[in-house]
Amino acid sequence: MPDPLKPTHARALRIPCVLMRGGTSRGPFFLETDLPADPEARDRVLLAAMGSPHTLQLDGIGGGNSLTSKVAIVGNASRPDADIDYLFAQVAVDRAHVDLGPNCGNMLSAIGPFAIEAGLVPACDGETMVRIYNRNTASLIEAVVQTPGKRVEYDGTTAIDGVSGTAAPIKLTFLEAVGSKTGSLLPTGKPRELIDGVPVTLIDYATPMLLVRATDFGLAGDEMPAELDANTALLARLEEIRREAGRRMGLGDVAGRVIPKIGLLSTARQGGSLTSRYFTPDRSHRSHAVTGALCIAVASQVAGSVAQEVGLADAASLVTIEHPSGRIQVDLALDASGQVARASLVRTARRIFEGHVIVPASAIGALPEGTAIGGNSHHDTDASPLLQPADDCSRQRLSA
Repeated sequence: MPDPLKPTHARALRIPCVLMRGGTSRGPFFLETDLPADPEARDRVLLAAMGSPHTLQLDGIGGGNSLTSKVAIVGNASRPDADIDYLFAQVAVDRAHVDLGPNCGNMLSAIGPFAIEAGLVPACDGETMVRIYNRNTASLIEAVVQTPGKRVEYDGTTAIDGVSGTAAPIKLTFLEAVGSKTGSLLPTGKPRELIDGVPVTLIDYATPMLLVRATDFGLAGDEMPAELDANTALLARLEEIRREAGRRMGLGDVAGRVIPKIGLLSTARQGGSLTSRYFTPDRSHRSHAVTGALCIAVASQVAGSVAQEVGLADAASLVTIEHPSGRIQVDLALDASGQVARASLVRTARRIFEGHVIVPASAIGALPEGTAIGGNSHHDTDASPLLQPADDCSRQRLSA
């Protein structure tokens, strides 16, 4: 069998990958061993594979939108309480930039199924719990995947808003999400403060966020994404506030970076807890990010926060966030002091195609001398012996 990353001819590289939908996002999933070990070389490969920079990503497999220009990289676990490592990469559409700052909870939905079918985690009969260490945020997540007969089941009756049809449920539980990038839930120590006269909450749970009220920008809060994206004055104003928020949160100059994200909040209309318009950050999300939903749900439990003000008056363990495509529910487990111990939600995923992405060598330039590349070309049955874990389906979920 030919080495998958050896040029198939003088001008191309052939790299194994699986295209998957995770939640309301989509992108290629790679084994870490199939990509260059050198970060700069890896980023050039990802840009070329996705077709960036180009607004349509015409020369790659990206979808021309931030929700479909995402990459998941999966490798051996780097800590003993995890089964695998997951590194998320947000590939910019219209510029040559790969951002490793945030996690993506939607793409995370497909990590468990991918890892099982790649041979990295043994499947149990019924359901399989995959312990995922996210390198972006140095946090642990449990994913429970349906595996009747020790095979991943994608078909099912679970529907999530923003995706047509139904599929098998995948339960995600976030165990170490407080202070994902800043080290604390409230990086400035305040549940609310002013930036340029606008009341804001700066919070970091699963992802750092700037939360603001829609009414402070002359909005109802239920505007659709296309209308918000066309409001250039609004986007410019939000970006101005976001940059100051990043500085206050200890993230430095966040110009050109995707964190902190923005949540434009208002009261619920359809019986939920509150309404959110989530910015990524220069466009309004067509539905909602998982990490953003977790962050907003936790913020709704923080006394004095913007989220608590616009949400339900009483604290509740089940928080329902209304978004442009429907609703997303977050189940919060609180400890004896009322603090969030863990947060869970249900997503779905689908394996779309598997094979190789062909990357022109000329598009990425010469790889650094000594770069480690290569890997197995069959991710469902041909896992390397070094990647075969012990067959253990009896391990217990971690306690809060």
